[in-house]
Amino acid sequence: YAPWCPACQQMELTWESFAKEGKHLDITVGKVDVTQEPGLSGRFFVTTLPTIYHVNDGVFRRYRGSRTLEDLQGYVLERKWEAVEPVAGWKSPSSIMMHGMAGLFHLSGWIRQIHSYLTGTLGIHVWISYTIFILATLLIGLFLGL
Repeated sequence: YAPWCPACQQMELTWESFAKEGKHLDITVGKVDVTQEPGLSGRFFVTTLPTIYHVNDGVFRRYRGSRTLEDLQGYVLERKWEAVEPVAGWKSPSSIMMHGMAGLFHLSGWIRQIHSYLTGTLGIHVWISYTIFILATLLIGLFLGL
């Protein structure tokens, strides 16, 4: 979820109720703020918010059903998750590929922090900051090409 997301805000009370029912369902329910954990956003290939995953014995399944409390509970109680195709091995959050994707998301956050530092703290004009990043990208490409 993200704090600015209207769909996430709309679902917040339902999700909190579901989390409270987690003890009775013998499950653990959590939520992750993708603005604070961009690496997880990359690792789980989050393209829409909110995104819900069901994990059992290390097997990941993406929940795409209704977002009501009753449907979420039914998904677990009636074991509807067994009929859902697991996330493909290469797209699994525990795969090497998704570890790499998480690294790219961390890198983008780091680049954003450098840009903010250059423009906010040092007072460099935005276009000069962009130029620095363009030149750095070209130099890194040339170096790797050698």
